[in-house]
Amino acid sequence: MTNAWSPQSWQGLTALQQPEYPDQGALEGVLARLRSLPPLVGPGEVDRLRALLSEAAQGKRFLLQGGDCAERFRDCHGEAIADKLRILLRMSVVLTHAGRCPVVRVLRLAGQYAKPRSAGTERVDGRELPVYRGDLINELEATPEGRASNPARMQEAYFHAAATLNHLRSLIEDGFADLHHPERWDLPGRTGELPAYQDVIKEVRATLDFLEALGVAHPGTLERIELFTSHEALLLPFEAALTRWIPEAQAWYNLSAGMVWVGERTRALGGAHLEYLRGLRNPLGVKLGPSAKAEDLPKLLELLDPAREPGRITLITRFGEDAIRAALPPLIRAVQATGHPVLWSCDPMHGNTTSVEIGLSPDQDAKGHRASGAALGAVRRMRTVKTRDFGAILGELSQAFELHRANGSRLGGVHFEMTGEEVTECVGGSQGLTEADLPRAYETGCDPRLNGAQSLEMAFLIARML
Repeated sequence: MTNAWSPQSWQGLTALQQPEYPDQGALEGVLARLRSLPPLVGPGEVDRLRALLSEAAQGKRFLLQGGDCAERFRDCHGEAIADKLRILLRMSVVLTHAGRCPVVRVLRLAGQYAKPRSAGTERVDGRELPVYRGDLINELEATPEGRASNPARMQEAYFHAAATLNHLRSLIEDGFADLHHPERWDLPGRTGELPAYQDVIKEVRATLDFLEALGVAHPGTLERIELFTSHEALLLPFEAALTRWIPEAQAWYNLSAGMVWVGERTRALGGAHLEYLRGLRNPLGVKLGPSAKAEDLPKLLELLDPAREPGRITLITRFGEDAIRAALPPLIRAVQATGHPVLWSCDPMHGNTTSVEIGLSPDQDAKGHRASGAALGAVRRMRTVKTRDFGAILGELSQAFELHRANGSRLGGVHFEMTGEEVTECVGGSQGLTEADLPRAYETGCDPRLNGAQSLEMAFLIARML
């Protein structure tokens, strides 16, 4: 890597997890259009998030980051977006109240349309097909046409992200997040509702009434919240096309989201993804999993954060319940030796994924997704799907808190794949979901997510650790 940087300087390096586009003319046409479109977020939002993450790195705030594994274009509708905001609000009020710590709210939303995959192809119904890489690149439908990489989907992703952001902003401006009206955050079905949550809400409302009666808090100050979006900067042509030079700041910003991160499979030193990210003003996330080596961290941090600015780098660990105890302490010590003011976060989802066989009924396709209008019937066949155990997720998270404290560090954030919908993709939790429940509402296109009740329960457990 050289010191000279531009949004295209990554092109001379190895770019992992990139699809092949046979029609280069169509690709260039889409990228030219994206470069001409307005930014999705403003540079002021990016700078504000960076300032808040700086406070989190100093122990003054706690990062709550979560959302879909891989967003689907079909989920870009009002209720689905509101449900994701609802569960984030519920979790953040629990963490703020019970943990006595202000929360930085960051959604995996309005851009999380691409996913790295462990293999380039998969076998479906006897056919070898390109793997689904997210709606940004191809379709979940297992056909040769659907799985072909289509550059037009980048432009489609841009407009779906814009619509999602527009709805999020309108909800917040209309007082959806007002603490005086937490009933707006009720989730569909309210299955597994925790009585402790209602107790927290009662205490919060009583406190607000008291402060307003004293004249300490004005009602209008609590009607809105700060909310930011994030996604993995995976498809580099798309990310580069949404990168803008801001003269006032004399800096380059990726204006598709407040925060972007590099994944476990793409953070190779000398690779294209780190070269692209190093030139951005955005706060950056770096996923650290089983392949992370302590000796590589000083080089990575020096590359991405040579000025050693708090809030610039969030290190997101993802090892698994059984591996974290051996893997995390050497990384903590390596970072401490550099003096870099990083924010540590824990992703307890990705390292705790297992595969199981479930029975599919005739109203479900080969991936386990329900076909609209079909009648329920007897089990048709078995299908292997991914799941995660609530206990294992909690186990890794509790060990992360413990290991940071034991090594003179601080865990300042969590990173979840979750949804406000009542899916049955992860087993365990107070609902007592088992593998037998998985076919009932297994909706994810890639990895399993915590549902609304499981996410809220997890928030209470995190609050105790804080």
